Amino acid sequence: MSSFEDLRLLPALQDALAASGFRTPTPIQAQCIPILLASRDLVGQSQTGSGKTLAYGLPLLDRLRLDLVNDNNRPWLQALVLCPTRELATQVTTELRKAGRGLPGMRILEVCGGQNGWAQRQALEQGVHVVVGTPGRVLEMLDREAMLPDAIHTVVLDEADRMLDLGFQEQVERILAGLPPERQTAFFSATFPATISEMSARWQHDPERVVIEGEPLEIRHVAHVAPDRVEALLAILAVHKPGSAIVFGNFKETVKNVTAALGQAGVSAGELHGDLEQIDRDRIMARLRNGSVRVLVATDVAARGIDVAGLDLVVNVELPTKPDAYVHRSGRTGRAGRPGLAISLISERERTRLDWIAESIGAAIPVEPLPVPAELAPQAAAMRTIFIAGGRKDKLRPGDILGALTGKAEVGGAGFEGTDIGKIEIHDRFAYVAVSERVADQALSALANGKIKGRRFRVEAV
Repeated sequence: MSSFEDLRLLPALQDALAASGFRTPTPIQAQCIPILLASRDLVGQSQTGSGKTLAYGLPLLDRLRLDLVNDNNRPWLQALVLCPTRELATQVTTELRKAGRGLPGMRILEVCGGQNGWAQRQALEQGVHVVVGTPGRVLEMLDREAMLPDAIHTVVLDEADRMLDLGFQEQVERILAGLPPERQTAFFSATFPATISEMSARWQHDPERVVIEGEPLEIRHVAHVAPDRVEALLAILAVHKPGSAIVFGNFKETVKNVTAALGQAGVSAGELHGDLEQIDRDRIMARLRNGSVRVLVATDVAARGIDVAGLDLVVNVELPTKPDAYVHRSGRTGRAGRPGLAISLISERERTRLDWIAESIGAAIPVEPLPVPAELAPQAAAMRTIFIAGGRKDKLRPGDILGALTGKAEVGGAGFEGTDIGKIEIHDRFAYVAVSERVADQALSALANGKIKGRRFRVEAV
């Protein structure tokens, strides 16, 4: 299949793909979309970043009946996507909305913990076509009968292996047991452990299995013996000077300590672990995406489901205990044709585990001398993030925020150069904008004292 035009998708979906610049399906999309369009059950296996969301999302959207309403003339829920983390659910929701923006009246709702449950129940009562959510909150909505499953014809488990690793198997199986038996069930996963095979046998009907080896990621693996891992990490950051990096630790105490040490050394860093409130998780991820934090220090559990474009470097400040965890960590770099670098800091006693991991994943991980930087200069971020308490539901668009910052004073703008404005993210009730560090204070003041689209919004530095 050489083009999306070869697929028999709705014209609105074809138009959205063309508008987004998508012409040729990825291997996972080319093989899975025809199977799902034929209403077959499926197990799809490919590496992270291979295009799995559109592989199941396009057929899911194609099958929606937007004219199907209940007795209250509200849309019926027809499709459910389960994700292991809220971060992945947010990414999936964004991609599906973008792909389906030409479908009139289509409603997609994100249903996750850490969000306003009352608002989610209200939205479900008004009617939605697709729910994307995490197992705990979805199960809660089903148990409360806020989410009615009667018309669900498609259910997808995205990152199914991670879902089970995080202990969601019982919740997922309770959800599947409560859905209509005559439905399409698709599992998508980077790996295929025995638990996925067992669940497939229990909950799917004669599924097709698609395995995409994909192009090998261009990643250089290396390890350094490091008696002092913080000093070693600072040296690595000074030598390689990554635009963005993720540093992995096995424990949240490690993450907290390493983040504090990086901050004291003048490195722009943020932490991601299980003790953080959801709003803090959202903010640190927004800062990493828009370049106002250079290094994210995270645990495996907290970082699952996160996909950051253009990640230059992954550092294991602690070696993971399992090979598949190493694969998931290192696989976040070296994408989109860009070379990546995965560095592990080890003790002499960990050489045996390093060799075992290297043999298990089929990659060479040589132990090399730690590089010595010319100097340990502070590494501040070039951008700063501003939070705006208004979003999609307030009819804000990226152009409105850009106009408020770059427009001329006589039309209510702040007059900043366009080159000083970075990535703008619009969510339902809030937005983030990255601005150059050198004008950040002035930009914050301008937004606080000015108006966006004729209205005042609360703003704060993140």
